[in-house]
Amino acid sequence: MTTRINKGRQRVDMVKTKNARNLQVTFSKRRAGLLKNDSELCTLCGTEIVIVVFSPSDKGVFSFGHPSVNLLVERFLGRNLPQPNNDVHNQQIVARREGSIRELNNKLMNLEGVFQMEKNRGESLREIRKRANGLWWESPMEELNLFQLQHLKKRLEILKQKVEKEAPMVNNNAFPFQTIGGAWIPSNFAS
Repeated sequence: MTTRINKGRQRVDMVKTKNARNLQVTFSKRRAGLLKNDSELCTLCGTEIVIVVFSPSDKGVFSFGHPSVNLLVERFLGRNLPQPNNDVHNQQIVARREGSIRELNNKLMNLEGVFQMEKNRGESLREIRKRANGLWWESPMEELNLFQLQHLKKRLEILKQKVEKEAPMVNNNAFPFQTIGGAWIPSNFAS
């Protein structure tokens, strides 16, 4: 028995298939996906769209349109049509949809701004870490941004605390003598 090797789901190039049976199957799959995506586009963005697809087997023409195929085709051809019904209910729906779209766009813009700010902050922190491996205190102050300056300030405060803590010990150990009456005697010498 031969085993069938399956390559899994792969992207199919957009070329015409020579086998008529495969052509019909591929057309059916692509048509369904195309109409589904266009329907989502109309729903999410409030667009008006017309799609006309011809079957390769000459069995039919498939169309999708929002709000309707005939209305949009007539408008495209420039024929005079009666204006759509602009009743209060439709205006409220359109106003609510546009308000929702505006609100979502504002949220998106805010999130993109926050993302960009965090991305810049991350880059600044990477630069600080690079400089931390070297002589970070020798970095020119004019080239540092706000985050780098805040980090530098924290590091300097930590350094100051260490110096204040260790300075008395260094002073006592560096020159362990004190003067008493003009004579040098060891600091730990009991009098």
